[in-house]
Amino acid sequence: MMWSYILKLVILLPLVCGLMIGSLYLWRRLESRMPGKSPTRMIAVRETMMISPSVKLAVVDFEGSRLLVSVGRGGVSLIDKTHARSDIA
Repeated sequence: MMWSYILKLVILLPLVCGLMIGSLYLWRRLESRMPGKSPTRMIAVRETMMISPSVKLAVVDFEGSRLLVSVGRGGVSLIDKTHARSDIA
């Protein structure tokens, strides 16, 4: 009885560990293909900040312009628009 438990443990433990390592390896390989990771996207969210539980400010780069928008329950509102400077990363 005890030997069958040990035999199952010896076989299944490396199998489960191998599945975990394989899943992590695949995740790292496929992570670059996920949305939002491509450097050729036209829109980039640079920074977000919570103002209140229902309102958030976001800085968005779009076609050479930097937009400051307010995002809340009522929708998205444009607050300010400037040219994006290339020296800010």
